[in-house]
Amino acid sequence: MGTSYHITVCSDAVDSPDKSKIQQDVDLLLKTINQQMSTYIKTSELSKFNQSTAEEWFPVSAPLVKVVDSGLKLSEDSDGAFDMTVGPLVNLWHFGPDPGKRTIPEESQIEAARKSVGYHHIQVQHDTPALKKTIPEVYLDLSAIAKGYAVDAVGEYLESQSVQNYLVEIGGEMRARGSNQQGEPWNVGIEKPVSEKRVVQHVFPLDNLSMATSGNYRNFFEVDGVSYSHTIDPRTGRPVKHALASVTVVGEKCMNCDAIATCLMVLGAEEGYNWCAERDIAAYFIVKAETGFRERYSPQWQHLFGEVNEK
Repeated sequence: MGTSYHITVCSDAVDSPDKSKIQQDVDLLLKTINQQMSTYIKTSELSKFNQSTAEEWFPVSAPLVKVVDSGLKLSEDSDGAFDMTVGPLVNLWHFGPDPGKRTIPEESQIEAARKSVGYHHIQVQHDTPALKKTIPEVYLDLSAIAKGYAVDAVGEYLESQSVQNYLVEIGGEMRARGSNQQGEPWNVGIEKPVSEKRVVQHVFPLDNLSMATSGNYRNFFEVDGVSYSHTIDPRTGRPVKHALASVTVVGEKCMNCDAIATCLMVLGAEEGYNWCAERDIAAYFIVKAETGFRERYSPQWQHLFGEVNEK
């Protein structure tokens, strides 16, 4: 997944889990998920599907279908703000694996790339797990949802081993269950959206919840004094222009939080806030202001955490 993971487990000495077994099992689990969903690994199920030009059902594992199906449902619910096929546009704007010289694409290039983008070009089949393309050029990238799925998978594995108090983190996405060593909810810090150094904006108690954060403040480039964000709006084919710097989503499943955080970075603070309020989604927005940042949080976030004292 191109990142690190951390697992913290709290238990009594009497029922202390076998650390080496957990390490071995988790490594195998993550290796399996990578082999299903990675675009880095050329022999993964997802890579083979992407390489295929056949417009027919392509057999894959049930977990891969589950993740793709979840992403497609969010695409529908957000009118395309979340789209796992946006890769060609990300690459065109030089935010892909080969950044090259960062220049602004021509209008004709953007329109050409958009022809191979669109979640409606992907279909899923559950009974006999399979994926299908309706155009051969479409390409799936699960980087905005697969990490969250992996966090959930590790958490569920720990619970199967009778581990009830844990914190799992993969690349900044996390899931907490039970309590920490002090018998309290796990305290998790959210970063201030600044590129120069890592500073904590706020700390929240994560009580049997998952959390994912998406930000716009580290990956960007400038041309003639204009900043271009790495967050590409699939609906326009261009980087977003709003002032949302960072958004954090909390919920039961980390897979959902991961994808929704990316979706909200496309929607922006205003449209994203309304979208969350209509769906009872807990989201915390940090928005660029003339001096520093302003904070906004959805009604469901306020219900979970109360008022947030701005810094």
